[in-house]
Amino acid sequence: MTTTFPDISINTDRLVLRALEEADAPALAEMMNDEMVAAWTAVPQPYTEDAALRWITEYAPAERTTGRGLDLAVTEFLTQRLVGVIQLSHTNWRVRSTEISYIVAPWARGEGYATEAALATAQWLFGDQGFERIELRTAADNTASQQVAQKIGSISEGVLRNACIARTRTEDGTWADLRTDFIVWGLLPEDLEGVADQMAEAGYSSFTDWS
Repeated sequence: MTTTFPDISINTDRLVLRALEEADAPALAEMMNDEMVAAWTAVPQPYTEDAALRWITEYAPAERTTGRGLDLAVTEFLTQRLVGVIQLSHTNWRVRSTEISYIVAPWARGEGYATEAALATAQWLFGDQGFERIELRTAADNTASQQVAQKIGSISEGVLRNACIARTRTEDGTWADLRTDFIVWGLLPEDLEGVADQMAEAGYSSFTDWS
């Protein structure tokens, strides 16, 4: 039984999802220092280029080769600009399930990239890798992330009370932890039926290919 992810490239009409590269480090560090990323993720703040390089050269390869997860750069097809990151984690190869999360750079928001990248990844996981479940966890107040989960067909399955640590700015400009709930979403292969067509009607890419 396969227990690790391949070195994969996933393509849509507008995006290429590929392994992180060392050249991505400056843009990745800039993305991770964004206020919204800091508020809704556990990324250390401030986030340095050295930290980005460690993620690219150490953490991401280890996640893939051990089968724990997969980290993909999301880039624009035409410009090759880094516009986000897709992460798979907490992978269970016996159950064929994994957890997906997504981050979009501040310079690329409002384009539907998170939805397009998450849907393409789900199609690959279900269609090529034989997965049976994808899970998403969104902070209770992170409505943008919740909208992505809904758009790709995920079903809200419940609330993990007080299970999430978000962050908020204090009066002196530093970050303070803020405890909140996690909303748990589940996505099964049959949940994708019709989703690609709905996205195409809304003007987003419905084409996905991988190699």
